[in-house]
Amino acid sequence: MNRRHGMEAIYGIGGGMVSAAAQKNLEKAENLCRKRKPKQALPYLMAAIKENPDNLDAAIQFAFLTDAQGALEVLEGAENTGRAVLKRVLGNDCFDDSGDSVGHFWGILETRPYMRVLQALVRVYFENRKYADSVKTMIEMLRLCPGDNMGQRKWLGSVLIHNGRYADALFFAQVWLADKRGDSPPRGGTNFTAPSKDLVDANDEKDLAKYGEGSLLHTAALASFKLFGDCPQSRQFLKMAAQAQPYVLLKVLASVSRPLNLNMDPRSMNGPEEAHDYLWLTQDLWMEPEVWKWANENPDARNAVLKDCSRKGCPIREEKVAQFKRCSACHLVRYCSPDCQKTDWSAHKAACKAHKQQKAFLRSWQTGKPTRDKSAMPTFASDFANGMHMVPQI
Repeated sequence: MNRRHGMEAIYGIGGGMVSAAAQKNLEKAENLCRKRKPKQALPYLMAAIKENPDNLDAAIQFAFLTDAQGALEVLEGAENTGRAVLKRVLGNDCFDDSGDSVGHFWGILETRPYMRVLQALVRVYFENRKYADSVKTMIEMLRLCPGDNMGQRKWLGSVLIHNGRYADALFFAQVWLADKRGDSPPRGGTNFTAPSKDLVDANDEKDLAKYGEGSLLHTAALASFKLFGDCPQSRQFLKMAAQAQPYVLLKVLASVSRPLNLNMDPRSMNGPEEAHDYLWLTQDLWMEPEVWKWANENPDARNAVLKDCSRKGCPIREEKVAQFKRCSACHLVRYCSPDCQKTDWSAHKAACKAHKQQKAFLRSWQTGKPTRDKSAMPTFASDFANGMHMVPQI
């Protein structure tokens, strides 16, 4: 939940742990940073820190304005500060498994700035190739909040593979993919044991190919291949991954360059934005010669990424990956020729316009700006904290 829209939008950062003046200065700094004006943001950021020295979100923003070593020092210092603050507010046992807080940290407003510090550390450790530290931090986040409100399950499997922990990556993906009721696994799936070598049964395979989380399916496929080679299990996971989230292998098999940055746009499950971020984390692993050759020679993977022309009635199908050009406005359709694109425009126009409006609407909401399209379909997002429940309309 974006803190500009959830409980923290009403009760303040960390439930009011940061003053209104400090929060206002922080938001000004963040807005300027989004506009790529870091020098103009610094005075507001320093004012936010001066107003509240324990302002962890200001420390996060400051960390991303400095160099790699400076960022680590700032964030590690913020982590220590955050632990001290939470022990003072919630009690000395708040980080103990036997206490009342561990297991539902995100549901306690005061913990949220600290959790955001850990999330920032995960990224900075990864960018500095400190994979073991990144993994350790995510495991701690999932211990504190097994429900994974911060989306670490999309990252942990990839970083475990970077760290050479293939068995743990496969186990982690299998645990989350087996969750059918929405219950979070114990300790967020980090009670690592030996992964299963069994295949997913036919019914579950069909469901996962439609609705499975692409990052977890790709993690399972890659980890299984690293462990067991080209086996029925690795091929099954690769097939499901390609069907559920085809954008990943589309980029891999087309040998497109790894993304340079994370994608900050709003996203839908298994959409191109999620694929972008997964590839930022993992594409170099998929481009290893033996892995790329395995995926490229898999008929199910290739079949999932080779596309038909989007013009109704056109029988032409791609012969090589990413052969057809996509609509530059929405990227949702692709055509074998300019003539097909021109002919199909009258049929595609409404969907293309609606998609662009939806993206603009979500982007405005994400940045805390008023939405322009008052007729947009209302969307709701729940936020549970401190025994309270609110459902802000997006």
